[in-house]
Amino acid sequence: MKYKRLTKEQFESLHQEFANFLATQSIDKKEWDALKEEQSTVAEQELDVFSDLIWEGVLTNARYLEHFSKNHVFLFFCEEKSIHSIVLKTNDTSVDFLAKEGLQWLSDHLFTDAIEIHIGKKEYTMDRNQELFNYILEGAILSDGQLFSQIQTILQS
Repeated sequence: MKYKRLTKEQFESLHQEFANFLATQSIDKKEWDALKEEQSTVAEQELDVFSDLIWEGVLTNARYLEHFSKNHVFLFFCEEKSIHSIVLKTNDTSVDFLAKEGLQWLSDHLFTDAIEIHIGKKEYTMDRNQELFNYILEGAILSDGQLFSQIQTILQS
């Protein structure tokens, strides 16, 4: 398995896609139920293959990631060969970017000495999708890129 198995909730939300996936392998509901009962290892492999297909599609289409921690905000723009980052950091330990108040504080103090801003770009050192998946495992989430774009625009002006 290249990534990780989808959760039960994710499988439930992708029920139709999973049914279509099984259909492409000529497995109907009756056969799937029998497979789960009689050949659980094969059924597990089908779940893993489907999970990898879904992750591969999601990661291939991913353009932006965000990761918030107590005192850092990591914003990523994911291109084909490289990833751009904007990192916002505060040394004020009373601030928590995971809380609504912390995000308001960030907005109010963005261009003050209270916030360090680091901009970077690096080439992927492994498969692009695997690197993005590793960021997700570390807590990053897919994003529409609005925050990255807003801050990038402000920094360029």
